[in-house]
Amino acid sequence: MMRQPFLLSWMIALAILSNPAAQLSAVEIIGHRGASHDAPENTLASVNLAWKQNADAVEIDVFLSKDGHIVAFHDKNTARLAAVDKPVVEQTLAELSKLDVGSWKDAKFTGERIPTLSAVLATIPDGKRLFIEVKCGPEIVPTLQSDLQKAGKAPDQTTIISFSYDVVAAVKQEMPELVVYWVIGLKQDDQTGKWKPELDVLIDKAQAANLDGLDLGKADVIDKGYVSRVKKAGLGFYMWTINSASDARRLTEAGVEGLTTDRPAWLREQLSNISD
Repeated sequence: MMRQPFLLSWMIALAILSNPAAQLSAVEIIGHRGASHDAPENTLASVNLAWKQNADAVEIDVFLSKDGHIVAFHDKNTARLAAVDKPVVEQTLAELSKLDVGSWKDAKFTGERIPTLSAVLATIPDGKRLFIEVKCGPEIVPTLQSDLQKAGKAPDQTTIISFSYDVVAAVKQEMPELVVYWVIGLKQDDQTGKWKPELDVLIDKAQAANLDGLDLGKADVIDKGYVSRVKKAGLGFYMWTINSASDARRLTEAGVEGLTTDRPAWLREQLSNISD
């Protein structure tokens, strides 16, 4: 992805930081599993609703099916959403495609199916991007590369994320042109009060794999200083899953570049109202 000259980037960043309203409006709003507050998660209905709600990006979760197809689904097992108690990786695409994953949300979504990654990629509008969270292991990488090539999207329209360091490292090695973020959930030690993993460790590992940034869950330790350390290391900083206007404002003012939310239209409206 083309990068702006350092001086121009610095001037833009300075202008945004000196204008709180601009800073709030500049944050990237990412629909978590689509517009999952209003539609069944990881379905085409949810993805398309997020685009309609003017999300800057959409995040989906993906697994590799038994017969080697990438499908959009969050859980390891289809029991919660489809009432079929069987792991995703033990079902073929034909089997998965028969499951109703919409009626649990609302009767009006009855008949919504598990989409393939290729079907979701086809929905991406110009100027928008898709965050693809890999929920399985590095074995998905060859198929992922093939699906992305067939989709014909620009490299900056697809961002790969995962909790698995092995996955993000493998993706970056095989597809260095893609933006790749490592997803992390921070935990505070009850006895010491320290947050783990330590930030220095995260930065070192991200740089070692040539990753583009971190995508962290909400934690009290994240403030301007924390975000600044990540950015000084040359890494992007994203957050999941933010559904509170006050949290969104605090994190944006701390310098976070993107917020994943179940309610993209609502959160944008809240930030707009706050910045007025």
